[in-house]
Amino acid sequence: MAWYLWLIVAVAALVLLLIAVLVGRAIAFRPGKEAPVSAESVHCDENKAVSDLAEMIRCKTVSDIDESREEEAEFAKFEKLLPRLFPQVHNACTFEKLGRRSLLFHWKGRDSSVARVLMAHYDVVSVEESLWKKPAFDGIIEDGVLWGRGTLDTKGTLNGVLQAAEQLIREGFVPQNDIYMAFSGNEETNGSGAPTIVNYFKEKGIRPALVCDEGGAVVDKVFPGVAEPCALIGIAEKGLCNLRFTVEGSGGHASAPPPHTAVGILSRACERAENHPFPARLSKPARELFDTLGRRSNFVYRLIFANLWLFKGALNGICKKSGGELNALMRTTVAFTQMSGSKGMNVLPPHAEMVANLRIMCGESVESVKAYLKKVIADDRVKIEVAYGMDPSNISETEGEAWEMMRRAVRATWPEALVSPYLMLACSDSRHYGEISDNVYRFSAMALTKEERGMIHGNDERIPLDKIVKTVEFYLRLIRQF
Repeated sequence: MAWYLWLIVAVAALVLLLIAVLVGRAIAFRPGKEAPVSAESVHCDENKAVSDLAEMIRCKTVSDIDESREEEAEFAKFEKLLPRLFPQVHNACTFEKLGRRSLLFHWKGRDSSVARVLMAHYDVVSVEESLWKKPAFDGIIEDGVLWGRGTLDTKGTLNGVLQAAEQLIREGFVPQNDIYMAFSGNEETNGSGAPTIVNYFKEKGIRPALVCDEGGAVVDKVFPGVAEPCALIGIAEKGLCNLRFTVEGSGGHASAPPPHTAVGILSRACERAENHPFPARLSKPARELFDTLGRRSNFVYRLIFANLWLFKGALNGICKKSGGELNALMRTTVAFTQMSGSKGMNVLPPHAEMVANLRIMCGESVESVKAYLKKVIADDRVKIEVAYGMDPSNISETEGEAWEMMRRAVRATWPEALVSPYLMLACSDSRHYGEISDNVYRFSAMALTKEERGMIHGNDERIPLDKIVKTVEFYLRLIRQF
């Protein structure tokens, strides 16, 4: 046989071997057996849970970067509401207001050597009332739904924490270990509420064994090839950076323009940044998400996720082209959000600027993303400065007691859902707790449709009444493990 025939046979054999390896790995890429979770029956006062949340919604606790524009009386109204709604909590727990927007309850357990923290924030973003079908702060209950700003983000979870604590205290339950219920009132403005509480813990030498804050939820159709609902628990969150790009122009009349105006130079910079996305990074949260849910996917996707050593490039290409959440899981994203130039239609801009909002992938930093864009744009006429920035959070553990507590409470409350770690794309107060805890978990205890997720910071925010009750049930199950 001629040598080239031997070569063809050898190549064919290698290809068949490769196919066999890929297919074999995909077939073996299946979920392991999980021990069944005992979903103990829990009950709460459903009417109280709903009516209390409605009262919280009627407090117009809108936070603003300019604090002088906040309605201080509404925040005071909210704080005074809590002792009336939750008298057992106020009798059994120590309460401290540590700062202007920092509320902390300490529920002492039998053993104070271990502490756990349940978090939420009670401030909300502003609304454009004319775009709402119902008033945003009237707490209207209609057709099995509670309307209002904060029902989802995050007075709903704050209510769940306090309802569960109120009921358990009334029943005589005493936790084995200390529980702190920490609520901030300026999360939406990246304010000092949560950092003030974290500093308090530092001063007291408290390192929480578990921290639970807002984040993922029980969602449908978020992972390719997976039909079951997925309960996503954030184990980290991306960093945030606002970059300002500026170009100085010569000004003058627009009838005799230079080859490229300041706006044109910025436009080219924008194009170069968008056409050169950040390199893909397979972070620990994304890797564990792919490993957990990929095993539940159909065969085609199992073939990809079981063999990322070969298909990572293909996955990267799909992500870059499609954008959206899957792409955001893989890389630092850049979204240009603002641009300005001349005030006159026939005047050359003496100064032009644009702003980009970046969500920074684990393993990168504010400085590294700024340097990357400077290199990509490659134009010294474009000045880049950081308007605001914070690096990605620490990555929490997905093994050990704290993680298992979260998983058990989720599985018992939503037995139909697949529980998985994930990378939170937005920012939350919980990032501050990475300084004092290795077990910070981001989970909004609700099953949310795509439409409901779109209401967060949007118009017509509302929640079905049965989901309010389900949130309380989750916290009852979680706290009983403490």
